[in-house]
Amino acid sequence: MILTDPIADMLTRIRNALGAKHDSVIIPASNEKMHIAKILMEEGYINSFERVEDGSKKNILISLKYDEHGESVIQGLKRISKPGLRIYAQKDKLPKVISGLGIAIISTNKGIVTDRVARNLGVGGEVLAYVW
Repeated sequence: MILTDPIADMLTRIRNALGAKHDSVIIPASNEKMHIAKILMEEGYINSFERVEDGSKKNILISLKYDEHGESVIQGLKRISKPGLRIYAQKDKLPKVISGLGIAIISTNKGIVTDRVARNLGVGGEVLAYVW
């Protein structure tokens, strides 16, 4: 199965798993998705992630995070830059998600980072997604 937008597929799988109150979700693996999962874990939106192999298939197992009331820590996921319309931001015009309460995931020449890290590095790039 060929996906035209694997990042949107990843975000949709996470969104659907959260809506169904699953403990974890399995996503087809790629280096780009591994970097995004690492950012989500470092920012406290997921518990953990690991790369698992099932025969020739490589997947990412993401352990989802809920608060003490059973509500998801992730309130929203939105894909910004799409294959049909790429969205770029210069270093001085990087977006702030909900006045800094959420994160924007940016693909820069220094790797995939959050908007805060990109500001510190002084680089712009492609705005992949918003998470809040």
